[in-house]
Amino acid sequence: MEQNQKQEFIVTSNMFASQGQRLGNYFIDLIFQYILIFVLSLVLGVLAGLFGIDSFLDWAQNIGGLGEYLIGIIITVIYYLIAETLFSRTIGKLITKTVVVDINGEKPDGVKILKRTFSRLIPFNHFSFLGGNTRGWHDSLSDTYVVKKDLLDERKNQFYELDEIGKIQE
Repeated sequence: MEQNQKQEFIVTSNMFASQGQRLGNYFIDLIFQYILIFVLSLVLGVLAGLFGIDSFLDWAQNIGGLGEYLIGIIITVIYYLIAETLFSRTIGKLITKTVVVDINGEKPDGVKILKRTFSRLIPFNHFSFLGGNTRGWHDSLSDTYVVKKDLLDERKNQFYELDEIGKIQE
C-alpha cells in the first residue's frame, strides 16, 4: 500500500447486533409507534372538539381497517426516517445500544435511510431474519448495518489509533 493511501474502517460481522437485539428493536419501536398514534389521535381529537370540526371527528370514528393500516404506514415511515436520518438510531436502538451505519461504520446518507425505511414496507420483511440471519432485507437492500454501538466505537478507535502509528510527526 502506498504511504499516502489511507485505509478505511470496515464493519465486520462480529459487530452486528444479535437477533435478540434486533427483535427488541422491533418491539420497542412498534410500541413507541403505537404511543405516537395514540398521542397524535388524542391531540387531534381534542383540537377538533375545541374548534368544532365535527367532520374530522366523524372521519376518525369511521376510518376502518384500511385507513388504520395506511396511518400505520405513514407513522412508520415518518418515525424511521426522522430517527435514523437525524440520529442513526430509533428509541429501540437507543435502548438496546445499537446503531445503524454504513459499511465504514459511519452514519448512512439520506438515500440509504430512505431505501432502508421503504424496504421495511416489503411484505414479509420480518421473516428475512429467520435462519440465523442478523441482516434483514431492509439492511441488505439499503447497504446498511445494525451494530453494537459500544463495540463499533471501540473498534473504530483502535483502527484509527493504529492508523496513526508510524506517521511522521511534522
